[in-house]
Parts: sequence; structure tokens; C-alpha cells
Amino acid sequence: MRSQTPKVLHEMCGRALVLWPVQAALEAGAGTVVVVDSPRRALEGMLPEGVALAVQERANGTGGAVAAGVAALELSDDAPLIVLSGDVPLFGAAQIEALMAAHNSSGAAATMVSAILDDPSGYGRVVRDADGAVVRVVETKADGDATAAELEICEVNAGIFAFAAGALRAALPMLSAENAQGELYLPQVLEAIIASGGAVGAHILEDPRLMLGINDRVALAQVRALAQELIHERHMRAGVTIVDPRTTVIDVDVEIGQDTVIEPFTTIRGATIIGARAHIRHSYLIDCELQDGASAGPFAYLRPGTVLRTGAKAGTFVEVKNSDIGAGAKIPHLSYIGDADVGAGSNLGAATITANYDGREKHRTSVGERVRTGVDTTLIAPVSVGDDAYTGAGSVVSEDVPAGALAMARARQENIEGYAQRQKDRGDRPKDPPAGGS
Repeated sequence: MRSQTPKVLHEMCGRALVLWPVQAALEAGAGTVVVVDSPRRALEGMLPEGVALAVQERANGTGGAVAAGVAALELSDDAPLIVLSGDVPLFGAAQIEALMAAHNSSGAAATMVSAILDDPSGYGRVVRDADGAVVRVVETKADGDATAAELEICEVNAGIFAFAAGALRAALPMLSAENAQGELYLPQVLEAIIASGGAVGAHILEDPRLMLGINDRVALAQVRALAQELIHERHMRAGVTIVDPRTTVIDVDVEIGQDTVIEPFTTIRGATIIGARAHIRHSYLIDCELQDGASAGPFAYLRPGTVLRTGAKAGTFVEVKNSDIGAGAKIPHLSYIGDADVGAGSNLGAATITANYDGREKHRTSVGERVRTGVDTTLIAPVSVGDDAYTGAGSVVSEDVPAGALAMARARQENIEGYAQRQKDRGDRPKDPPAGGS
């Protein structure tokens, strides 16, 4: 990855790579999930509650990693155990369930996931005997161990397995590092299981794209594009209109209600929740909530902690942060609302600003229901504006406004007659710009 960040901590569609298989395992109903970390313990503190962490003290290959994980488990010999790869993010809960079903129905001691690829370069090849039974997996890395004939095989190992726990435990000590990479290859356990009389099956993956692994940033971009396509498809099949998926970014944990419309050049990140019949136009949303019928944009920026309640609007060039915008309230354009509570039915005029930070602390602003602020109103927090109150255009409001009152907080206008001529007489009048502009 050419990065100081461990590969499996690189983000894809709002989730670290390693958390994709973790979440898939949890959704598939795994009783226990163990994640194997390196001695750096980069994953400490970031795993979901109830997920255990094991450490592979020495970087000695996938076999060593699985041995570290198995040591952290207490399973009966006939208990099923699934091994997933932390850099294969798209093998989801449905695929895990299908693998388990195939493994249980076959009665095999081990079942591997394989796929048929037109270009199998870089993947270990699945070697079968004349009867079609799996014999072994041969690695094909640079200076690998595959023969020319084995390199012609198009069935590849996806690096994902189901085992009977006892068969795996018995086979792991038989792994050898006598190979081109000097590593313990997990697929070697298949040969050990076969040698001890166990059966090995292969579950062929119907969509080979779901076994794509990530080893560099090029692959990360390619897999991210596929993940985004699957996310879009899931929402559209659930009744969401995404006008142009090619220009729309939606993270994996975003929730969107039926009949909501997402227009082009919109980005929706984090754990954002959008209700039904909302409308998002060319906007950036992160970790916020839009209830039914709410609308954002064009060019709105809704930051974490923002709630737009039913029918509320954050319009053109509006930024909202950590604020609760009441039902039917409107912030039509050119405003910043931060750390505020805005009541139902209020309308904040163009360029309404909540000055929420005094240089040391942030303070909240409270705006009641049915409030009308004039253009260029600045609310200096902490301040409260009562229900049905108004502010005059250009007002800087630093004291509470009673319900139903009109707050005017601006200097009285003064016109100085003849000012332009006096400036000209003094020679201070700016020269006209040259042709073509200044």
C-alpha cells in the first residue's frame, strides 16, 4: 500500500477493510468472531463489542495467522469454523451462509471457496484429481511453487474456508515453511486433512468479483468502485432514486428511506440516516439525520450531529453542524447554523449565522417556533429567540429576544451628501480600471 497505515485499516466506503469481513460474520450469525492482528496490535480498540483479538507474534504466513486465531477459540471438534481474509471485503453474510450450507451438506472436514477466472494470475490454483476431488492448492507468487501445467488451471483459491474445528487443529502442526516464500501456507492443511483420511470440498463462488483481494491502492480503488456499485444497487432496489450513480458517493452504513431522490454530485458519508421522500441535491452529508420529506441543497453541507426533522430544509450553500432543525423549518440559503436548536416552522433568512464559538468555548443558540430572521442576522451564542419572534435585516443579536418581539440590533443609517465629490476633489477617487478588468 506504500503507507504507514496498515493495509486492513485503509477505509473503503466508510468502513475499514478489516471490518467488512467482521461485519459480514456478525450478520451471518457467527457465535464467536476472532480477528488476528500483528504484533503492532493496530486493531486494538477499534473492533465491535464482543469481537476478540488474537495476535500473530511472528509474520509467518496465513497458516501462522490461523493458528493464532484457533488458539483463542474454545470449540468442540465437530464445531464449524470459518476463516475469512481481512483484505477480501466483499465476501458478505449471504456468501458465508452459502458456504456454511455447502460445508454442512457435504460432510467434508474442510470446504474451500474457489472461483473460475479467465485470468487467474496471482492466485493459488486448485488442483483436483481425475475424479474431480480437491487434492491441494498450489501457490503462484513470484518464484512460487506451481508447475507450468498447474499455472494453466483457471480454478483459484479465494482464501476463504470452512473447517471442522478438530480437523483444522490436527492439521495446523503439520504445516511446513519449506517453500519459495518460507511461510506457513494455510491451504497446506487441505493436504494434511486428505492424508489423514478427511474429505475436502470446494464451493465455487458464482460471482468471482466478491473474492477480489486488495494488495495496493489500485486494487483498493477497483474494489471500492465495485462496493459502491453494490451499495447503490441495494438502495435502488429498496425504492431510492439515485439519478446518476456514477457521480454519487454513499457509504456502506448509510440508511435511506423509500422514494427519496439523490441527485448527482452528492456525497453521503458515515452513519447518516435519511427518511422517506427526502430530496438531496448536489450536497455533502456526514453522520447526520434527515427525516421524512426533508431536503438538502443544492450545495448544502450537513455535518455530524445535524438533524433535519420532517419537512425541514437546508438549502443552497447552507452549512449545518450539530444542530436540530425543527419540522418544516427552513434555512433557504447562504447560512451557517452551528450548535443550535431551531423550532418547527421557523424561517432563517439568507446569511443567518450562529456565532457559536467565542475563542475558548462553544455555546448553543435556541430559536423558537415560527421565528423569522431577516437577512444578514448574526446570533451571538449563547442566545435565545422566543417563539414567533422576528429579527431585522442586518441585526447582530447578542441578547435574548422575547416571544413575539422584533429585535433590531444595527446602527442607524446615515447618508453623507456630496461624499463622492469631496473624494474626487481630494484626489482620492480610485482610478478607473484598465480595459479588461482590474
